[in-house]
Amino acid sequence: MIRFVAVALTCATAAACAPQPYESLPTSPVQWERRQERIQREETERLNRCNAMNKESERYARECQRPGGATQ
Repeated sequence: MIRFVAVALTCATAAACAPQPYESLPTSPVQWERRQERIQREETERLNRCNAMNKESERYARECQRPGGATQ
């Protein structure tokens, strides 16, 4: 029983370290345009969520960080 739990825990830990699913790059101009629109839409949604949050909350600090380390 303990061996089973150890193996299950090891598998779960290894699965968490797996890379994100591969997303192939667009091949046509229309696909690139849709990709860019999706990225812009997701960023706009993220900014709207961040603007609605309490700036001093833990969630704001966690979800509204910019890649450079600066917040909005």
